[in-house]
Amino acid sequence: MSSDTTHADTDGTDAVENRSEIVFAYDAEDTNPNGNPLSANDKPRVDETTGKAVVTDVRLKRYLRDQLDDDGLGVYIQNPSKSDADSVLDREDLFTAATGIDDDELGDMTGSEAADAFLTNAVDVRYFGAAVTFDFDNLPDDFPGQFIGPVQFSHARSLNKIVRKSESKQLSTVVSSGGDAEQGTFAADNRLQYAFIPFHGVVNERNAGKTRLSQTDVERLDSLMWRSLKNQTLTRSKMGHQPRLYLRVEYATDDFHIGTLDDGIELTQEKPDKELRNISDVVLGVDDLIESLSENRDHVEAVHFIADRHLTVEANGETGGADHLSDQLAEAVGADNVVEVDPYDT
Repeated sequence: MSSDTTHADTDGTDAVENRSEIVFAYDAEDTNPNGNPLSANDKPRVDETTGKAVVTDVRLKRYLRDQLDDDGLGVYIQNPSKSDADSVLDREDLFTAATGIDDDELGDMTGSEAADAFLTNAVDVRYFGAAVTFDFDNLPDDFPGQFIGPVQFSHARSLNKIVRKSESKQLSTVVSSGGDAEQGTFAADNRLQYAFIPFHGVVNERNAGKTRLSQTDVERLDSLMWRSLKNQTLTRSKMGHQPRLYLRVEYATDDFHIGTLDDGIELTQEKPDKELRNISDVVLGVDDLIESLSENRDHVEAVHFIADRHLTVEANGETGGADHLSDQLAEAVGADNVVEVDPYDT
């Protein structure tokens, strides 16, 4: 496992100084955005009151962890389904593999030193935190049992009421049990026609120091989130996902963020929800988002954004693509404070 040595410097030169707020929207076409393992046949999560698709923060973080792993960075909470069963390390082996520190060496370290070695290599814990337990004889008594993640996301609900696919298929698997005997299993292939899903997140600068999250780590999110949806949904059940909009508002004022920026976006096309099938049917209204940024422009250091070329945005009575969104952001917070991100510049 590769290790990433970039973390908050002890002298604070790469420390996270101010809060960031994130809006990340993607769509899911003819797929299952987030199955519920407690339901029959892993049915998509749906709020039965509103009829909107639900995607948990755990699902999003799994995409991000898997992308970090693919990028060669150390991940503590690994995905067993992506590895050979014999290669999945237990927690003690993972700690040793990531840090190069064994049980004997821990006896000469303080809890803070052991935590720093762990967090330097467990990049996902720097972002999202984790409860950690190790069965080492010499683990210092003051080694933290829990790290509170400075990057957190709310559960997401689709902007549209979803339609379940009526032609869901019955899948069957037949396995020979010896001789001429065969055994089979059957499961329903549950999918949604279309869902436009916005996530809201916050990077808490106060917790960042506790997990050694650095400003470099925060800036990595700008490409990581986009690439994770592109790269980690190339499976049969997840094909059909595409990232459409990413905004990270970096604030210039301590202890400040606007809050629930995702409430400022809505679907404004005339076509009813039940007829939505792909991104060409969608118009995303962002007037409330732009207004919120404009009203708080003195608190905004920068807006980092990516807009998919197929996304149509409505703002200030006009519709357009990424350029239209860029113009509206520039008017709200100043052109020098708007940064268009290259999602593949890692």
